[in-house]
Amino acid sequence: MCLKKGMDIIMKNNKILISVKDLKKTYTTYERGNSFLETVKSLVVRKPIYVDALKGFSFNINKGELIGLIGPNGAGKSTTLKILSGILYPTSGDVKVMDYVPWKHRKRYVSNIGAVFGQKSQLIWDIPPMDSFYMNKAIYDVKDNDFKVRLEELVEILSLKHVINKPTRQLSLGERMKCEFVMAMLHNPPVVFLDEPTIGLDVIAKDVIRNFIKEMNAKGTTFILTTHDLDDIEQLAQRVVVINHGTIVYDDSISSLKNRLGNKKRVKVLLNHNFEEDKVINLSSYKKLSDHELEFVLDTDLMTLKEFFEQLSTELDIKDISVESQDIENVIKELYLA
Repeated sequence: MCLKKGMDIIMKNNKILISVKDLKKTYTTYERGNSFLETVKSLVVRKPIYVDALKGFSFNINKGELIGLIGPNGAGKSTTLKILSGILYPTSGDVKVMDYVPWKHRKRYVSNIGAVFGQKSQLIWDIPPMDSFYMNKAIYDVKDNDFKVRLEELVEILSLKHVINKPTRQLSLGERMKCEFVMAMLHNPPVVFLDEPTIGLDVIAKDVIRNFIKEMNAKGTTFILTTHDLDDIEQLAQRVVVINHGTIVYDDSISSLKNRLGNKKRVKVLLNHNFEEDKVINLSSYKKLSDHELEFVLDTDLMTLKEFFEQLSTELDIKDISVESQDIENVIKELYLA
């Protein structure tokens, strides 16, 4: 079982930093009728509707791990992240982060965590990021020397020296996101929560952000990453936790997730002529991309590439062939639809 494998990985690692046991969160809403009479009646008597966002799951995260927490919209991952960061309290269950209960010890707890939200900024729009950094220095009571050393390190890694004294409103999205990471990590938190940290960024900015996360993780910072960008997951996460319908449906390493694909290859074939379906008899299932291009999914456990190419060449007039590994997105879709 995937969950068992995930727990095995945990036991092999060093220190449990985050412990979640039987976590549940139920939201209460109220039914409201469509007619005027039903609306008036609902002012006096309201029928409650209970929505189970989290249905009772458990997991642990070790010090220094980089976890990808993913799932479809409405799966419960944002609720989980908000509980872990102390914004929400659960209906039931136990959560410990560095021996803190996030929603009970919030004032002491938040000084030990950082957060980067791709769609919410900590920077103040009309002043330079440098002034925002000093604001965080005061909020987190960072000592002068520690602040100077940490700021120089982060600015150097993210190449922000020419940026931090410009008004925030004049910065590009990529420059602002780099500054968001400085804001989140100036006080050197052991745990950082990342929610869509690369959303809207170009490929160069994404690469810089990903390299920065890897470097900080290598120095000991624990990251919990939620994103819909599967490239972020593939390039960053050591372990993936998939939440769907309020439960964990997968908890294991990224390599094990890829192994669920099996030995399948995606084969794209470009033809010298228009494809005529009635002349193809022995080929396996295919997808027609255009009049001249076909795509096949080949299980190399059942047929070797050599055998498949020999079969293709007898049936089709081939101009070019490309072979790619199956996309991890297909496995994620299967987990989402399960």
